[in-house]
Amino acid sequence: MGLTKDYLRYVPAGNFNIVSSQNCNAVFVTLQGQIGRFVAVGASENIIIWDLRLGEKAQVLPGEKSVVTAICASPNNKHLAAGYSDGNVLVYNLVTAEVISTFAGHRSEITTLTYDSYGHKLASGSKDTDIIVWDTVAESGLCRFSGHKGQITQICFMSKQSVLISGSKDSFVKFWDLNTLHCFKTLTDHHTEVWGLCLVNNDQYLITGCGDVELRVYKLSVRDINSDKITAVDHLTSTLEIATLEEGDDTTHPLQCLKAGSLLKTGKGRTISLTNDLSGQVVGCHGTDKQIELFYFCSEDEAQVRFKKRVKKEQKRLQTAKEAQTDETVENLQLSLRDQVKRLKAIQLEGKPKGLDLVLGNGGELRIAVNFRDNCLRLYNFQTSIKDSQATCLRGILNQGHHTDVKAVAFSSDNSAIVSASGESIKMWNRPSQTCLRTVETDIVLSVSFVPGDRHVLAGLKDGRLLIIDIAAGDILEEIHAHTKDLRTITLTNDLRGCVTGGGDDTVKFWQFELILDEKIQAPVKVLSLVHKRTLKLDSGILCVKLSPNGKFVAVALMDSTVKIFFTDSFKFYLSLYGHKLPVYCMDISSDSRLIATGSGDRNIKIWGMDFGDCHKSLFAHEDTVTGLQFVPKTHYLFTCGKDGKVKQWDGDKYHKIITLQGHSGEAHSLAVSPNGQYVVSCGSDRVLRLYEKSEQLVVLQDEQEEEREQQEELATGEQQIIVPSQPGLNLPSKRTIGSERAAESILECLEVSQTFREQLQEHETLQATSTQTLPLPAPPLLMQAFNVTTPDDFLLETIKRIRPSDLEEGLLLLPFNSVCEILSTLPRLIQRGDCTELGCKVAMFLLKLHHAPIVANHLLLPTMEKLETIIRSKVGELRDLTGYNYFGMLFLQRQIENAEGVQLFRDATIERKKGEKKRRKREKLKRSILVLNT
Repeated sequence: MGLTKDYLRYVPAGNFNIVSSQNCNAVFVTLQGQIGRFVAVGASENIIIWDLRLGEKAQVLPGEKSVVTAICASPNNKHLAAGYSDGNVLVYNLVTAEVISTFAGHRSEITTLTYDSYGHKLASGSKDTDIIVWDTVAESGLCRFSGHKGQITQICFMSKQSVLISGSKDSFVKFWDLNTLHCFKTLTDHHTEVWGLCLVNNDQYLITGCGDVELRVYKLSVRDINSDKITAVDHLTSTLEIATLEEGDDTTHPLQCLKAGSLLKTGKGRTISLTNDLSGQVVGCHGTDKQIELFYFCSEDEAQVRFKKRVKKEQKRLQTAKEAQTDETVENLQLSLRDQVKRLKAIQLEGKPKGLDLVLGNGGELRIAVNFRDNCLRLYNFQTSIKDSQATCLRGILNQGHHTDVKAVAFSSDNSAIVSASGESIKMWNRPSQTCLRTVETDIVLSVSFVPGDRHVLAGLKDGRLLIIDIAAGDILEEIHAHTKDLRTITLTNDLRGCVTGGGDDTVKFWQFELILDEKIQAPVKVLSLVHKRTLKLDSGILCVKLSPNGKFVAVALMDSTVKIFFTDSFKFYLSLYGHKLPVYCMDISSDSRLIATGSGDRNIKIWGMDFGDCHKSLFAHEDTVTGLQFVPKTHYLFTCGKDGKVKQWDGDKYHKIITLQGHSGEAHSLAVSPNGQYVVSCGSDRVLRLYEKSEQLVVLQDEQEEEREQQEELATGEQQIIVPSQPGLNLPSKRTIGSERAAESILECLEVSQTFREQLQEHETLQATSTQTLPLPAPPLLMQAFNVTTPDDFLLETIKRIRPSDLEEGLLLLPFNSVCEILSTLPRLIQRGDCTELGCKVAMFLLKLHHAPIVANHLLLPTMEKLETIIRSKVGELRDLTGYNYFGMLFLQRQIENAEGVQLFRDATIERKKGEKKRRKREKLKRSILVLNT
């Protein structure tokens, strides 16, 4: 296939201006063995790990195209799980920053993630109302829980029980048994959506937060269902439990849940985030206001001390009041929630928070990481051991990004600097390092441009003022009241001696640069200023103004959906470009002044000729309003961006799209092309400045079109449900993806190639039997040679090994039954070898569960299944014996080394002490129960 025209590909060169996304939480991570220093946050499709001691990026975990919506650190501090808006879950290695596992099972955005206490299970909740539990070791799904009718808001594992607790927008909290895979209890006393929940005090209490000002606290206890002796306390607890049962609750489950009380918040609005530290002692929450509330759960000894103090106060109060029956009143007091929970002083914040994470260190030092909705991150320190302690801000990541949406961007003349403007400031960026050089506080900025020489910047404000900013000093030199309404566009003249501005007051003004004496300084120092020269008055609001590079024409886009072109010198009317159905928001003129391209709210771009004003072509460019358009210098290629978030490149001569670049997750507001045409920068509502660089890679249009079609098919594939005749109610934790379809295709291709090769081998044996000479063996197929195998069995094993574990089950699910029979007939030989016992058993068990009925009905498979059962029992037993032998051998070597060196290896020195404390607490609890019964 010949290429008629070569296009060079623009590739992403970096994202900056983003500190923390407003739709993702923040978590502490451990790097370099340091806890409480590094915080991971979502940054659009990437994850940034900030070093809050140095105030800089420590690591960036790159994503693909979807936005990160939830992150969670593993208990071993080695991995970080991230959930994305497309329903996928990726697990990163924090040391190498590589993706080690990919899980695809949800159909919509991931809302919450959590690990179990060992890090072997990962649970994910989504907007599709499902909860999926993943096996992080086997890299596959374990089960899918479907019972909620609303979005899953938060989930958590119990550390001592095989139970998962989930909260949802349907106002229910459900308890799921991971052994029996069913919901055994539902809490229904929440009147609004459940927005958060957490377990504290070693899984003794469950705290939930919903739309009111109350945090509900539930007492969790486990009764011994095997014990024959039932105490009066157990009987009372069971009676209270039965009284609160809902329809569908399991009365035989040992876990009991009773409401212990409530914690009232002082903040306003619903609970947005509710979390606890790893020890389960401190709980933090925040609502829609600017504060974080902290609650400290005391240990049993501290709670007893607080209880005794309360009893003494009550006795003193009663003695002062000289009330009767003082002893009975005091004896009726019992240890309650008010003795076990201590309210810490609230932390007043500078903005509205999105999420928080807690780390409790030695000595009662509490560190709180808070990410805010205005694109910033702060770290607070709080001393829980000091009474009336105040929180202090240790570090804030504030100036490395705009706090509002970026509305305009521009390149310097030497292509090395970028200026960006938002609703609160203007920032100058170094393009190679992508770091912020200067920040100037302003009002709402709509347009921005560099002054020739790259030492000053012009900024047009929403109130019509024009600012002249000195980059080196970071100060505003002059404020000019250029227009009475919003100043929407600034463009430089072709001789670089002035600029042209257009505003909502229906005027286009021409300005000239001049150096004047600064009256503020006594020394004779000249500063840059602007002198108004001419004004072009029109009958409609100005949206965009452009000057032709040859200096002859000025094009003005008006609110009446037309573009009028005038002669620059005389302001005489030249052409009127009409055809757009909605106003033109952006336009540009090519370097040779032959073409003018316009982008409109009707989602189209039109390419016009400057000679006669005829429309050469109208292209449907974006799914929403076209917001940015600019030609590449010295070419007829142009870039556009729109409110659909996409950035596209077009050929203005051939009238077709060249490539679609990875765009923004929300709206794209503007873009700029560097003067040398090597770089493109765009800004959008996701507060990310995306930089693209021209590479040496060629763009093949047919390949780009095919890739877009595959992406559309992939979006449609995830919604398709696979129906198996023998399994009508099948609900696997995975979903059908392009990866699973390719896995099934690779297996089918392997079986077909293997069958052809076997026929060739049989034909060779037949010919060899009739021939007196030794015939050469047929060469393996090219695909087998590529896999470096020589037999069909090795080919099948290598094919299955190369399939991603999360796609294996869905790939096997797509296979026809005759292919399943071929695989089952091959599995005995593979498992018999002993080098793939685990993988072979996994495939065999899944196929047997999936196609149980047709396999049992097929008498031809009976000998194969009997042989497979014998081999699996034998090989699994050998593997178990080998593992047990190695395990106890390691224990023996450990004891030998400990006896020789007098030290303990691989053991925590506090285990024995914790066991003793646990026995002592049980004895004290039993004594308190007896005292309660006696009273």
